[in-house]
Amino acid sequence: MNKKLSIIIVLALMIGLSVQGKGLKTINNTNDKKNTTMKFELPKLPYETNALEPVIGKQTVELHYGKHYQTYLTNLNNLVPGTKFENADLETIVKESDGAIFNNAGQALNHYIYFLSFSPKGGGEPSGKLGDAIKAQFGSFDKFKEDFEKASIGVFGAGWAWLSKDKDGKLHITQESNAGTPLTKGYTPLLGFDVWEHSYYLDYQNRRADHVKELWKIIDWKAVEARF
Repeated sequence: MNKKLSIIIVLALMIGLSVQGKGLKTINNTNDKKNTTMKFELPKLPYETNALEPVIGKQTVELHYGKHYQTYLTNLNNLVPGTKFENADLETIVKESDGAIFNNAGQALNHYIYFLSFSPKGGGEPSGKLGDAIKAQFGSFDKFKEDFEKASIGVFGAGWAWLSKDKDGKLHITQESNAGTPLTKGYTPLLGFDVWEHSYYLDYQNRRADHVKELWKIIDWKAVEARF
């Protein structure tokens, strides 16, 4: 290959990489152009899909995270273009939307908190300010667990049980149906148990109570405390 041809090839490659780089920047940076719509994506899990076994099986994580959660995000990304929410953050969409946009945004937020509340080295009890607040308000961590399990098991049909805090720092245990979230009540969600059947049926069939009781073994209290 002669020197002139080599220079031409190198220049062509440099131009190609430059074009690709600009394209990636446009895709990833939602503020580059006025009409670019925000894209919501799956967060990276801080554990392998089999790491939560036997509490939550690998297949359940792969289907729940990779299929159900992804579907909510895909739906949301398809619904917001052309609306006032196309450049809004997720919390704003949840607080201000209704209908299909709310359902998918609510589930996107709920699952974000849910999947980032687990660790294969989890379990035990919360410490610090959250641990103190739970003991002060519920009397003991065991009494809090009892109340939270009751709320989780008692959700009719599909939904969630949530531990959240209000603007004054008071803790609340609430039941939310379908895509419901305590954020719409003005509360800050801290910990949510998903009791839609797709979250546990492969591992526990209709034994929701068993699933709920096992979840304590994988709760990452450091992650929950960081939201308090």
